[in-house]
Amino acid sequence: MKILIAGAGKVGRAVTRKLSAEGHDLTLIDTDPAELKAAADRFDVMSCEGNCATMATLREAGVMDADVLIAATTRDEVNLLCCMTAVGMNPDVHTIARIRDPAYLPQVYAMQQKFSLSMTVNPEKAAAEEIERLIRFPGFLRREAFARGKIQLTELRVGADSPLKDLALRDLGSVINGQMLVCCVLRDGKGIIPSGDFVLRQDDRIFVTGSVDDLASVLKSLGIITRKVRKVFICGGGTVSYYLALQLSKKRGMNVKIIEKDPDRCRELEQQLPDVCVVNANAGDMNTLDSEWASDSDAFISLTGLDELNILLSMYADSLRIPQIVTKVGRGPDNFRILDDLPIGAVICPKELCCNSIVRYIRAIGNQEGAARSIHFIADGQCCAIEFEADAMTHHLDEPLKDQHLRDNALLACIIRRGKTIYPNGETVIKRGDTVIVVSDASPDIRSLNDIFEDRAYEL
Repeated sequence: MKILIAGAGKVGRAVTRKLSAEGHDLTLIDTDPAELKAAADRFDVMSCEGNCATMATLREAGVMDADVLIAATTRDEVNLLCCMTAVGMNPDVHTIARIRDPAYLPQVYAMQQKFSLSMTVNPEKAAAEEIERLIRFPGFLRREAFARGKIQLTELRVGADSPLKDLALRDLGSVINGQMLVCCVLRDGKGIIPSGDFVLRQDDRIFVTGSVDDLASVLKSLGIITRKVRKVFICGGGTVSYYLALQLSKKRGMNVKIIEKDPDRCRELEQQLPDVCVVNANAGDMNTLDSEWASDSDAFISLTGLDELNILLSMYADSLRIPQIVTKVGRGPDNFRILDDLPIGAVICPKELCCNSIVRYIRAIGNQEGAARSIHFIADGQCCAIEFEADAMTHHLDEPLKDQHLRDNALLACIIRRGKTIYPNGETVIKRGDTVIVVSDASPDIRSLNDIFEDRAYEL
């Protein structure tokens, strides 16, 4: 597809990186020639210098024959005007706008059609929603839902005392109650789709699929404490903190405390969040954390604007034995491997969450026939879990899987049939109407359910 990306900032570069790897025809628009040159040197993209909200710049960038426009500049107003202008010039273009200011969100949702928006993304709000999910389900480093919430994909770490340490996957049944499938393992920064002979090691990050009830039983049998979170301690009073505190205090009734050093921002938060305790202090001072009883919290969230400070704060929280820790980082997955061995809990990157949402949307519109219902990137973006529905066009219906040849980079994780979860074996068959969860590497080769089969006879 021909895609225009307006804005060469963090989100724009992250989207460019992923879409370039998938072979799309990309043009990057920005007013900064240095940013454009850096992107052109690193990625296979065209560049266009200018104001993305003007007709002249959009025409030069090729909006008239573009399939998608992604407006990801640092200014919400420019992003909105860019999308409206693009659709005025090319009514068929799909438009995606990054909108960050909370004040704009209600009217953007209410007037999405009038603003000519196909989709909106908000990195800070997405990060807050992800953290809120993690807090509601302690014990997980990450959690995604499939099949209308019936199936969960969760991330766990194999600790030094874990029953999973040095265990072959085929022997999982000997140490856990309930059923689950380890569909991906992140080891030494590399994503692996394992076989039954694969042996888990300490510090592996494993991604497992299973039903809600099964995973609850698994956590108990592994000795992972699922203490309910009541007190949440947040360092930093930025936009992510605002969204998160709003959700936790109003929707979940949790006791939330925010530490913010800017007195003006503290006053804003006090007005916006009357049910939240806002403290004007420096979260980077360990004495502040001690005097504000951070150690008494059930969850500790580091959300300052400095990655290095967030990491140090979370390491201190780990030394206080706070049960759940979440750390926000602004840099992308290239730096995640450095963080793997640090005791900083779950790591959240707003720009990556935003980028993944955009890539999911573009993959879906690029393959309407038999398209995936949802796509979730895991293992620092190296693998993905894809949800499909088997229909009349699906190959090998009602044929045992033992008689089929699946691609090496694809794993059939589970099947949901009339509300029942099936973990496939050689005798399992796929039936029309089944929901099928497939895990593969993050290459764009698997766009429909038929792509998991090596057999190409049906295509002749």
